[in-house]
Amino acid sequence: MKAILIDDERLALDYLTKQLNGITEVSIGVVGSYMDPLEGKAAVAEQQPDIVFLDIHLPEISGLELAEQLLELRPQLHIVFVTAYDDYAVKAFELNAIDYVVKPFSRDRLAKTLVRIRQRSAETPPVVTTADRPLGVRLFRQLLVESASGEVLSMNWRTSRAQELFLYLMHHRGRLVRKEELAELLWPDFDLKRAYPQLYTTVYHIRKALEAYGERFQLVSASDGYRLELDRVDLDVEQWERELRELPALDAASAARYAALLEAYEGDYLEDHDYWWAEGERHRLSLRWLETGLRLARWYASHGFPDKALTLYHQLSVRQPQEEELHLGLMQLYAAAGNRAAVDRQYRQMRQLLREELGEEPGPGTVAWYTAWSGT
Repeated sequence: MKAILIDDERLALDYLTKQLNGITEVSIGVVGSYMDPLEGKAAVAEQQPDIVFLDIHLPEISGLELAEQLLELRPQLHIVFVTAYDDYAVKAFELNAIDYVVKPFSRDRLAKTLVRIRQRSAETPPVVTTADRPLGVRLFRQLLVESASGEVLSMNWRTSRAQELFLYLMHHRGRLVRKEELAELLWPDFDLKRAYPQLYTTVYHIRKALEAYGERFQLVSASDGYRLELDRVDLDVEQWERELRELPALDAASAARYAALLEAYEGDYLEDHDYWWAEGERHRLSLRWLETGLRLARWYASHGFPDKALTLYHQLSVRQPQEEELHLGLMQLYAAAGNRAAVDRQYRQMRQLLREELGEEPGPGTVAWYTAWSGT
C-alpha cells in the first residue's frame, strides 16, 4: 500500500515515516509527506495513494474538512486521522468508527490500524454499477436502491445522521446546500464550531457508503456547501410524476393506466423516515395521488362500475381518512345500492373522525346531502 502523510509539524512527519517504515505486518511505502495541506491534496490527486495519514489539527484547514475533499478526489481512499489526545475528538471518532491514532503512537498501534484497513479493503464489495443501465432509487415509503435487474441493494450507513444528510441532499438534488443549513438541520444544539466537525465526519461516511455505486451518486463539495448529482439514476417519484403528466383524457381505454399509476404509489414520500423537512413534498405528492384517485373513482361511479368505485374509495380513505369527499362518495354509492345502514354508519364514522382529529364538523355540502337523503 502507498501512503501520504500530512501534518504541519516536520518532526511529527519524520517520526511517523520512521514508524511506518519499521512495520513488517503490512507492506507499506511512504510516497510523500507534506506540511502544506494544499500540497498534500495535490499529491493525493497525482500519486493516487491507498492511505493518507492526516493531522486533524491543521492551521489552514480542519483535517476533517480536508479529508472529505480528498475523498471527493479519490472515494476509495483510506484516511487515518492523527491527533493529540483530545477527549471530545476521540469519543467522536470511536462513536463514528473512523480510523485514528493518538499521539504519541506506537509502531504496534500503527500496525493494527494498517491490518484493519487491509482486511476492510479485502471485504469491500464490488462496484454494483458495472452496467450502463440506470440504477433505480425508491423514495416512496422509504429509501431503497435497485439494480437494473430489480435486485435490492443495501446502503450501509454508519449513523442515522449520515442517512438523513444523504436523503436531505437527495431531496435537494442538483442544488448547492450550504454547510450552515446542514449544521442547523442536524445539530441544532451545537454552535457552528462544534457542528462543522460533525458535518465533515458525516460527509466522510457518506462518501465511503457511496463507493460501491461508482459515479451514480456524486457528492460535490464547494467552499460553502455540498451538491448531490445523479448519473443514470431513475427516481420513482420523478418517474411517477412524469407518467402522471403524460396520462391521456380519462375514458374507457385509459382507465387501466390511471389505476396502474395509483397502484404504483407504494407509500408517501419518505414516509417511514418521518423527516419534518420532507413533509411539504410528502403532502404535495399525496394530494396529486388523491386528486387522481378521486377522478378515477368518480368516473367509475358515473360510468356503470359501482363495485370498482366502491373499492377505490375504500383504498383512498385508508390513506386519507380525513378527506371528507371520500366519505361522501362512499355514502352516495351505498345510497344508490339501497344500503341505508351503510350510509348511516359511514356518516357517523366520518363525523366522529372529523371531530376527534380536526375538531371540525362535516361541511355544509355533505350535511345537506345527508339531510336530504335521510329526510331529517
